[in-house]
Amino acid sequence: MSNVYKVAVVVGSLRKESINRKVALALAELAPANLKLEIVEIGDLALYNEDIDGQSPPAAYSTFRQHVSSSDAVLFVTPEYNRSVPAPLKNAIDVGSRPYGQSAWSGKPGAVISVSPGAIGGFGANHHLRQSMVFLDVPLMQQPEAYLSGAGSAFDEAGKLSESVKPFLQKFIDAYGRWVEQHKKV
Repeated sequence: MSNVYKVAVVVGSLRKESINRKVALALAELAPANLKLEIVEIGDLALYNEDIDGQSPPAAYSTFRQHVSSSDAVLFVTPEYNRSVPAPLKNAIDVGSRPYGQSAWSGKPGAVISVSPGAIGGFGANHHLRQSMVFLDVPLMQQPEAYLSGAGSAFDEAGKLSESVKPFLQKFIDAYGRWVEQHKKV
């Protein structure tokens, strides 16, 4: 693995201290040498509206699209809201997919990890997100599937990753490094 791939990490939770953000940062630390993970912020994206996305789209739209477009791959870290993805994440997907025919997502090797304090680990959000990514031509890693349940105990009071969760995240990010290497368009 001689190439280093820039990975746009899209975190579905907007809270600065969210468990999902902490997991994204932990994955960045655990990433194999061929991946450089960088969180791409979604909190400043106005709700997608084609009326404001014409000749002069909002600066936040352009910045977001440029970050995703210039990345080699994409990693989604998402909570589950009402058995689906959070509205800000769905909005970011829509913003990145426009204008029609110029999707920033297309062809980028991707992966999804859903993170939830609940027992099923965000299964619904994970699969709803996969549905959108299939349509947007993002080849998503299928195995290992990644649902982190009981995520409230994934970090201690000091914010350190639990040793019991670390092997799970390591296996996931190592597999993703191989996935990107195999599926990156040249």
